[in-house]
Amino acid sequence: MRSEGAAPAYFERLGETTFCATQNVQGAWSADEQHVAPALGLMTHALERDHRSRSGVPLQLSRVAFDILGVMPVGVVELTTRVVRPGRTIELIEAVLSHDGRPAVVGRAWFLQTTDTTALAGSAFPSPPPRDDLAPWDNSAVWPGLFVTTVQTRRRQLEPGGAWAWMRPTVAVLADEPVSPTARLLGMVDIFNGLTVRESPDQVHFPNVDLTAHLLREPAGDWFAADTTVSFGPGGLGLTHTIVHDEAGPVGTVSQSLTVRPR
Repeated sequence: MRSEGAAPAYFERLGETTFCATQNVQGAWSADEQHVAPALGLMTHALERDHRSRSGVPLQLSRVAFDILGVMPVGVVELTTRVVRPGRTIELIEAVLSHDGRPAVVGRAWFLQTTDTTALAGSAFPSPPPRDDLAPWDNSAVWPGLFVTTVQTRRRQLEPGGAWAWMRPTVAVLADEPVSPTARLLGMVDIFNGLTVRESPDQVHFPNVDLTAHLLREPAGDWFAADTTVSFGPGGLGLTHTIVHDEAGPVGTVSQSLTVRPR
């Protein structure tokens, strides 16, 4: 359990596979449910921890894909992992997050060998504007729930469904236990779907049913830039796509498949 005076966190460890969510995970669609963002950070931590426990020379996380099977109340969850495809240069690991015996999120992560490709590194992704050029933005002006208040945001709205933002999580993923910069980033990225809404969530529901992150490298620092677009199709489908940067350059991309439901 979190010690008195410790920094706030999204989860507290109860045992090897059990965790208790704190009120900081309170969701945007319903205050009685967890926002899935912190859960994805916790699952990333478990995937990396499982891999490191078995690997003499750890591989690097390349891609992680989460399928969101259902909602979770703010309470105790269980998190288990298993190796799907073992290997010394390529490995696939699965994590399942459950509440009361029912799986709520399944994630699969590819870990790939590290090779020095510094001489080949490059990207055509557009660079983000300087952070100080973006105005502070209050997520809670659009969304309820405590989770959105734990992410400091500076944003430039380009159009409905398009924005640049710099964002910084202010709450730890797990109390009294360090997590990697990757787990810290992935504990925030599900918020991208609410960063630049095409329509008011009071009029249209557009929750995501998955989230897939592809990474170029491990992120660094506290602040992350998001080049986010939200698109709605004509038949109830939607897509939120984000290019993610840190102060050193592009980190990767995040995609979320949406179910668009006019109220």
